[in-house]
Amino acid sequence: MKSLLVLVALVVAGPVLAERVPPGTVNEITERLKPFGEVCKEGQSCGQAIAAAGGGTGLDGKGVYDKFCFACHATAVGGAPKFADKAAWAPHISKGVDEMWKTVMNGLNAMPPKGTCMSCSDDELRGAMNYMVDAAK
Repeated sequence: MKSLLVLVALVVAGPVLAERVPPGTVNEITERLKPFGEVCKEGQSCGQAIAAAGGGTGLDGKGVYDKFCFACHATAVGGAPKFADKAAWAPHISKGVDEMWKTVMNGLNAMPPKGTCMSCSDDELRGAMNYMVDAAK
């Protein structure tokens, strides 16, 4: 009998309590609970996922450097070869383009893979690498 009374009370009180929620609150909560992104694996279609789709930033080599690489390479943070410093870049350049490319893609010491530009295309990253190497020659 008690259970029946509780059930009846909830059925009757439900619409009354629902009216106490300010208008739009449910929509606002729903919007806040939506995922803010997607996790995509290479080779899978992920809608607007720039990195997985091979999109890019639309920046040239200098633009990628100015936006992503300068933070470490302008001041030699964490042992990064300083921009246009021929002596600092010489050991890296002597290893060849393929080894430098591996460093760009995989990271080295404090440098993360892709130097923090996960949305950069391979062409954009190569452009940034070439821009830094050319400045150090």
